Amino acid sequence: MIGIRGVGPNVPEFSSGSPAELAELRERFEGEHCVRVAGFLQPELFARIVRGVQSASFYERSHGEIGQEGCMEPNSTLATLLLAANDERLFRVIREITGCGPIGCFDGRVYRLDPDTGHHDSWHSDMADNRMIAMSVNLSHEAYTGGVLQIRERDSEEIVHEEPCPDAGDAVIFRLDESLRHRVTAVDGDVPRTAFAGWFKSQPSFAAVLKGGGWSA
Repeated sequence: MIGIRGVGPNVPEFSSGSPAELAELRERFEGEHCVRVAGFLQPELFARIVRGVQSASFYERSHGEIGQEGCMEPNSTLATLLLAANDERLFRVIREITGCGPIGCFDGRVYRLDPDTGHHDSWHSDMADNRMIAMSVNLSHEAYTGGVLQIRERDSEEIVHEEPCPDAGDAVIFRLDESLRHRVTAVDGDVPRTAFAGWFKSQPSFAAVLKGGGWSA
């Protein structure tokens, strides 16, 4: 099983999965531009992360015409997630599944789409800032309604994949390409859509980020 578990207060441990599992995920990714990795954050670590998110402060963040979201202030929970997502073993797995080039780092944030607040996400490509592959990890402790990830072709506008609410702790990995656009549909009901989301980038390296290169997410 591909997944991350907690072995200490802030030290995650990564499991890379079997060759058969990786081959199945790659075949699915090639056909649908997207795969779900079940149980990516294993229960103990997921519970710890959710506690951190629930006690965190969020601020309103605008992405211009693309969307509006609640974004978690940087804290130790985000640091743990970024450390886990920048594991070289995870980079190798992502390359095996997606066929992308060398990965320098994962750049991400925790965001929330809250019903009845004006939060929204419109069609866009994310093709900027050395981004190659996107990943979103579901941090909602309850199932939300709506909030479907949709991927469509840029020219025909045909929707080629839809990914409804993943289970808690699941990761969704999807392709970024100039020929594609993606969005998250409106969230309904009372449960917000909360996720750790961002991009695997060709550069900078994670070592450079730690030395002060900074994040742009």
